[in-house]
Amino acid sequence: MDAFLAAAIAEAKKGAAEGGIPIGSVLVLDGRIVGRGHNRRVQNGSPILHAEMDCLENAGRRKASDYRRATLYSTLSPCDMCSGAILLYGIPKVVIGENRTFRGPEEYVRSRGVEVTVLDNPECRRLMETFIRDNPVLWNEDIGAEPAP
Repeated sequence: MDAFLAAAIAEAKKGAAEGGIPIGSVLVLDGRIVGRGHNRRVQNGSPILHAEMDCLENAGRRKASDYRRATLYSTLSPCDMCSGAILLYGIPKVVIGENRTFRGPEEYVRSRGVEVTVLDNPECRRLMETFIRDNPVLWNEDIGAEPAP
């Protein structure tokens, strides 16, 4: 397994262990991780701390030229908000662990010039399938959906 995806999975597991949603992300620049994060909406009572947003926050201030050389790894397909941050900062490459349990605006991001790679990783999928099955209300809250009646 790719070491960077493994680091994102470790972040997802950290989030799950904290009682949050098991999604993790890392930002890679010049072959090294410069930011790590996991979904902390539950832990922090935050409406925006998805894994990718937490990762970017933890990467700290960066020059535009840094972002334009970076790759963002995420265990799950980034949502509209996180995809917007990818586009805003000009991150040219996104590697996604899986997109079967949730698919963000991948085609739109591609249409804006971002290289999107979906690995369909079984461990990423298993983490999300288990979480969604066991926590449907929390999952729907995370993706801004209403629970099924």
